[in-house]
Amino acid sequence: MKFISNLIPLGDALAKIDENQKLMDTEKIHLKDSQGRVLAHSISSYHNSPPFDKSAMDGYAVIAEDTFGASNNVIKELKIIDRIGAGDFSDKTLSNGEAIVIATGAPIPNGANAVLMKEFTYEDGDNLEIHSQVTPGENVSPKAEDIAKGDELLGENVLIRPQEMGLIASAGHSEVEVYKKPRVKLLITGNELVEPSPEIDKAKIINSNQFSIAALIRSAGAIVDIEHGADDFEAVKEAIDKASKEYDVVITTGGTAISKGDVVIEAVEELGEVLFHGVAMRPGKPVGAGIVNGTQIFMLSGQPVAAMGQFDIVARRYLFKMQGLDYSHKVIKRISQAKIPSSLGRTDYIRAVADDTGVHHVLNRGSGIIRSMVEANCYIIIDENHEGIEKGDEVDLIFFNDMAWPSL
Repeated sequence: MKFISNLIPLGDALAKIDENQKLMDTEKIHLKDSQGRVLAHSISSYHNSPPFDKSAMDGYAVIAEDTFGASNNVIKELKIIDRIGAGDFSDKTLSNGEAIVIATGAPIPNGANAVLMKEFTYEDGDNLEIHSQVTPGENVSPKAEDIAKGDELLGENVLIRPQEMGLIASAGHSEVEVYKKPRVKLLITGNELVEPSPEIDKAKIINSNQFSIAALIRSAGAIVDIEHGADDFEAVKEAIDKASKEYDVVITTGGTAISKGDVVIEAVEELGEVLFHGVAMRPGKPVGAGIVNGTQIFMLSGQPVAAMGQFDIVARRYLFKMQGLDYSHKVIKRISQAKIPSSLGRTDYIRAVADDTGVHHVLNRGSGIIRSMVEANCYIIIDENHEGIEKGDEVDLIFFNDMAWPSL
């Protein structure tokens, strides 16, 4: 299978993935576990909130007209006929010249139409001196001020944050229906790969992808299981076939270039369909995607930096959209402090260091230099229709921190 002469534009690759986009099934979970999940159905309120006219502060429920004209120089007197604590109510009806002690959040008693702040009064037994006036409705939160019974509060495909949790609870819901988290199988291929150790044998390389790519998968809101296999065609084929039947997405690293021992592309081609192999982008042009047993397969490079970039550019959006959350890169404009070469017909994602004042340092190193991803904090995007960037040009960039699942 050849790819070098058949590199497709990045936009075409993403379109092929979109054509095969799947949405996860839903599940009901307790509201306390819902932070960072996506609503599968709209939420309507079972209740009014507040469910009654309530006091907005500690003070005295009064008839506002009884306070008119009161001031530090003109003191008026009322009689206290009852006291209402939080969670309690009064069955008494207020008449002119009367007041009821009331706590914040307590129901406004019948006959009252305002709450006078405690700071403007002096209480002596059941006698109340008032030194200020209030207007009708003052310091009263009206019934259904926040939520009316039957209101649709949140639509489907809304990310549940702490504030949404509070709103859902106020509407009377203890459970929510959300999209399930995708289960991803990460297959790491490579005879040369070994576990981290102070000492390694000749021709061996530490398997860093199992940590970095797995973490990126989690940062897209998914659950990941990891498996390491050798560069053996039948073994890789069997692993992909099995994983595609048990997981929602399969992601592989290694085995995507055209060289002896690279077997992933051939295995996917034999098991199902290769959507594309080779994209006009840098780093990571040997990225591939396919479908096996109806399951989306992403085939990333074995080179650490290329694999991370390929995940961010090609796979991340698929995992977001599986969970009902539309995703597009948050592109920021900045001024480049350096000249950056590129080539027509290729989309470049250049590692760089940037802040609010501009792009200060470009780390355009090889796709195996993991340290460059640590030193960088963003990708500069150079479109396929541009030959490069001059110093002082405005550029598009994506900060790494803006790509993670919003709740993380």
